[in-house]
Amino acid sequence: MICAEETTVLSPDPEESFVETPLVCNLTERALSYLRAGYPVHFSGLAGTGKTTLAMHVARKLGQPAMLLFGDDEFGSSNLIGGEHGYRSRKVVDRFISRVLKTEEDVSTRWVDNRLTQACREGFTLIYDEFNRSRPEANNVLLSILEERLLALPMVSGEGDCLEVHPNFRAIFTSNPEEYAGVHKTQDALRDRMVTIELDHFDEETEVAITEARSGIARQEAERIVRLVRALRELGGGCYNPTVRACVMIGKVLKIRRAHAAARDPIFREICLDVLTGENTGSHGRKQKKEEMFAVIEDLIQSRCNLNLNCVMGSNFHGNTEEARKRVQQQA
Repeated sequence: MICAEETTVLSPDPEESFVETPLVCNLTERALSYLRAGYPVHFSGLAGTGKTTLAMHVARKLGQPAMLLFGDDEFGSSNLIGGEHGYRSRKVVDRFISRVLKTEEDVSTRWVDNRLTQACREGFTLIYDEFNRSRPEANNVLLSILEERLLALPMVSGEGDCLEVHPNFRAIFTSNPEEYAGVHKTQDALRDRMVTIELDHFDEETEVAITEARSGIARQEAERIVRLVRALRELGGGCYNPTVRACVMIGKVLKIRRAHAAARDPIFREICLDVLTGENTGSHGRKQKKEEMFAVIEDLIQSRCNLNLNCVMGSNFHGNTEEARKRVQQQA
């Protein structure tokens, strides 16, 4: 999609690097069927599971312009529908009689639509990314839009008290889990008006295809990276869940540094340790946890990315890392 600076409208141009596997096609078709039936779609899931990318892809498939909106804790309803910004001044000078000067002046506030109002009026697709970062009271304006297809507006807008929503208007929402920092609980009335599709980690085939397409590395190397990340995800349980985003990060840096996804390559090991241990440290016992994770990742690299073993699928842990592995599993 290309963003036009003047109107902030996204045009539905195809994205060449988007990966369509059977899993992604299924998710896309499900979302499109609900949208075409007139129901808003809500992609919910962990950070890094491709919610925004999938929402943009589905919007492209609808084949109409889209408005992109990001949730924000500072938002009020005016950030969605619009408000009074500045003034409009008008002056009339009457010189019909040469000796008499008659002037008339008036000043009025100027109403400016925001993205939600523009999307409702023009029949665009609204992509409301991480909508639950906005406070629930700010999102209350969506209730009548999604149910009665009416947008309530202040009288000063010049549209009367209501705007009838365009028949082509569609809405796609994304959200992170409520336990994330900065995320608000969504009101039941709003969630009840949308179809929620829960997104989890993709299957291995999809993650390999995404890593290969987004990073530009060879498929064999993408497979090694994905197997390494999936092994760490499985080992960490609920404690640490690296996503496909970590795979893409490792692949991109690997290509820039002209290294290879192999256990014997010190650059690859260094990148993996930097990327995969970045979020696994807390204030309590931070250094110890990081050292333990280093040991586990090093062992996984040896067992999953050893070219002689052809990236075996089994989890063969060695010597002094076995104890660290058990501690990580216990913490999970």
